Amino acid sequence: MGKSADPRHLEVERKFDVVETTVSPSFDGLTSVARVERGPTQRLDAVYFDTPNRALAARRITLRRRTGGPDAGWHLKLPAGPDARTEVCEPLARGDADEVPEALRDVVLAIVRDRPLLPSARISTTRTVDVLYDAGGNALAEFCDDQVTAQALPDGEPQHWREWEIELVAGDRDLLDRLTNRLLDAGARPAGHGSKLARTLADSTEPAASPPSDPIHRAVAELVEQLLVWDRAVRADAYDSVHHMRVTTRRIRSLLQTSGATFGITEDAWILDELRQLAAVLGGARDAEVLAERYDRALTELPAELVRGPVRERLVEGARKRYATGLRRSLNAMRSQRYFRLLDALDALVAAAPVPPPVGDEPGAPATIEAAYKRIRKAAKAAEQAAEAERDEALHRIRKGAKRLRYTAAAIGADKVSERAKEIQTLLGDHQDAVVSRTHLSRQAEAAHIAGEDTFTYGVLYQMEDEAARAARSRLDSALKKLDRTVRKQR
Repeated sequence: MGKSADPRHLEVERKFDVVETTVSPSFDGLTSVARVERGPTQRLDAVYFDTPNRALAARRITLRRRTGGPDAGWHLKLPAGPDARTEVCEPLARGDADEVPEALRDVVLAIVRDRPLLPSARISTTRTVDVLYDAGGNALAEFCDDQVTAQALPDGEPQHWREWEIELVAGDRDLLDRLTNRLLDAGARPAGHGSKLARTLADSTEPAASPPSDPIHRAVAELVEQLLVWDRAVRADAYDSVHHMRVTTRRIRSLLQTSGATFGITEDAWILDELRQLAAVLGGARDAEVLAERYDRALTELPAELVRGPVRERLVEGARKRYATGLRRSLNAMRSQRYFRLLDALDALVAAAPVPPPVGDEPGAPATIEAAYKRIRKAAKAAEQAAEAERDEALHRIRKGAKRLRYTAAAIGADKVSERAKEIQTLLGDHQDAVVSRTHLSRQAEAAHIAGEDTFTYGVLYQMEDEAARAARSRLDSALKKLDRTVRKQR
């Protein structure tokens, strides 16, 4: 089907199984459809690529090189919700026909890693296309009647079938539902597979492993899959993606720390340190992103007479440049063998059977809500006794304890405890952001002073951050008491 010049395209379509004798549907009587125009028959030939263990197919991702038709080229299709996939396109190039474009390989590099991408299937399609137009001549949808010949490579048996597709062009979901009803009325059935490739490989692909029964293992398995999704978003520089990938990395590390014995790892395990360092690398871009948004919002809200000198250039544009640098460093790390081996190790942890853990208070016993909560109480008591110069670091330790409790409670279904811990984490996260910003403002004000610039606005912003930090601290005692009551009810 025809695509725009944009290399990324959201494809919204539904597939249907039909037999050879099924008569094509009628679209007469649909108020939004003014006319239907049939195009010339298309003959499409596609070779699909995957790793030797078919890691892409296992995640409903397809990578193909297609010749013939209006959209000849390389297509990478990624799940994007019900009936939808994001398609990334690259043109055909001269040279090795089996050489996957680097731009497409990079999108799924966290899945492919350093494994080869080899032909996994060949699918040839003879396609008839009906384009549905509205009264203004705008294409609403395309109906495709496909005769398919397919073979799993290298030596699968040839397969033949007929199927229908309906894809939205400019129509809405309501139109898609009404068109679906027409196809069902004609005798079609919803397709048994999500794609031609899935049907082709159905008999040669190992069934997906059952989710782990242990809640902590199940949570880690889900987070590892989320990490791969956020990896793709970071590579596309999607908004807030670095933040989400960093949080996911930290959540995995936290759960592995609290229940390491059941994963067969110790507190000083290599994988924990690698996760910490990955989060630290992502932190360079994330911290700059936070500051850029924070200062942009604050300077926009300040009265114009309080914004003096090139403060926006120093604070906002400077942070955005640091974000770009941090993103490049993150991407370099995410293309390294070291990162691939970390992902391999996470896969191995998820796939392995849980190790019977110690019990009670024995070393290595799995963390409980009570054990995680004790860390918060201990950190809170230390914060009360801390000197002024050590207070911010003491509050940060409470936050780290709250994160660990939140993730543990969420994994085992203690949702109320998780919510209360999240409140403390968010509160002290706001405090930490204000503390970091104050330090940054002091440094930038000094640089501005040396450059002979007006430093008045830096002082205004510093005062605002100081007030934000005080406000967060003032609400901490109440949040800790609510958490205490919730944990007591959980016992």
